Amino acid sequence: MDFEIPADIQETLDQLDTFIEREIKPLERQDDNIRFFDHRREYSRTDFENGGVPTREWEDLLREMRLLADAAGWLRLALPTEFGGQGASNLKMAIIREHLATKGLGLHNDLQNESSIVGNFPTVLMMRDFGTPRQIEEWMPGFLDGSRRLAFGLTEPNHGSDATYMETTAVKDGDEWVINGTKRWNSGLHHATDDIIFARTSGNHGDPKGITAFLVPTDAPGFKVEFFWWTFNMPTDHAEVSLTDVRVGPETVFGPLDRGLELAQHFVHENRIRQAASSLGAAQYCIDEAVAYANNRVTWGKKLSTNQGIQFPLVELHSEAAMLRQLIRYTAWSLDRQHHMEVTHLVAMCNYRANRLVCDAADRAMQTCGGVGYSRHMPFEHIYRHHRRYRITEGAEEIQMRKVAQNLFGFGRK
Repeated sequence: MDFEIPADIQETLDQLDTFIEREIKPLERQDDNIRFFDHRREYSRTDFENGGVPTREWEDLLREMRLLADAAGWLRLALPTEFGGQGASNLKMAIIREHLATKGLGLHNDLQNESSIVGNFPTVLMMRDFGTPRQIEEWMPGFLDGSRRLAFGLTEPNHGSDATYMETTAVKDGDEWVINGTKRWNSGLHHATDDIIFARTSGNHGDPKGITAFLVPTDAPGFKVEFFWWTFNMPTDHAEVSLTDVRVGPETVFGPLDRGLELAQHFVHENRIRQAASSLGAAQYCIDEAVAYANNRVTWGKKLSTNQGIQFPLVELHSEAAMLRQLIRYTAWSLDRQHHMEVTHLVAMCNYRANRLVCDAADRAMQTCGGVGYSRHMPFEHIYRHHRRYRITEGAEEIQMRKVAQNLFGFGRK
C-alpha cells in the first residue's frame, strides 16, 4: 500500500503553487486588496448598510480571481471534460483542498465564500444529471460564465435537518404550479437569478417522496427576500425568503416530480469530503502557525515552545490531523471506486471530526499566541468563526454521527 501523494497530483500542487505566486498573490497585494484578508477583512467584505451582504468590491475581486483561474485551466478542474474540466478524482480534489487551506487566508482559497482557484460546481452536476435537455441547453452556459446563478432553498423556519416535514407547498393549477411557503438560510440570494425551491407536491409530513424542486426566478411576483440573517462570521448571503402565490410553469420543475430530495442529496458526499479536507488544511495551518510562534516567542528567558504545557496540546492536535489525513484520503480514494452510499459512514466520520479539529486547532492557536492570537491581526478568530458553521451546516455533526451509528450498529440495513 502506497501512502505517498501520486506523482501526477504532486505535479498539480506544484503548478498551483506557481500559479498562485505568479498571478494570484500580485492581485491580492495591489490596490490595498490585502484589506480583505488582514485585520480589516470583516469590515472590508461586508456592506453593513445593505443588510450585511458582501460588498461589491469584495465580490468583484473574487470574480477577477476566478477569471484568472479559469483562463489558466484551474477553475473547472473537477468538472467533466464536456464542461471544460479535467474530471479530477475525489482523491485529487481532497488533496488539493487540503493543500490550499494549509496556506492560510488568501485570495487563492477563501472558504467563507466557497471561493477557490479550483472551484466546486454542484449546480453544474445537478443540471447535468437532473435537467431536461431543454433546461441543460438554456442553463448550462450561464452556470459556466456566471450569468445564471442559483440559490438553494431547502431549510425552513420550522424545519432544518428534518426536511421531510417541509411546510412549503406547490399546488397544480392548470399547467402552472402555485408555491406558498418560507425558506431560511437561503444562500446566495443577494445575487442569484433563480432559486431552487423545494416544496411538497404530494404525500404527508415525514414522507421523503412527494417533495419537488422548482427553478424559481427571484424576480417572480410573490417571491420576496424578507431579510438576511447576520451570522457569527460576516458578510452574510443567507436570506429569509417568503413565497406568496408564486406561479411558475411546468418548465421550472427540476428533476423528477415528487423526488426532489434526490437533488438535495446529489453530490453531497463529494462536497463533504472536500469540505472535510479544507477543514483539515485550515487546522494544520493553525497548528503550524502556533508552533512557529512558540518557537520564536521568548518568555522568562527561554523559548515558549520549551514548556510542555505548550507542546502537548499541539502534539495532540497534530497527531489527530495526521490520522484524519489518512482517513480523508482513503475515503476520497474509495469514493472514486465504490458507490457513494457504501462509504457514506466514512464521509460522515471525516466531516464531523475535521470540523471539530479545526475549531479546536484555532482555539489552541489563540491560546498559544496569547493576546495577539486573540486579536484580529492573526487569522485564528476568522478561521474559528468560519469553520464553526460546518458543525451545523453540510449536515449537523449529530446527523453525521447518526450515519456512523447506523453503520456501526446495523440500523437501516436491508
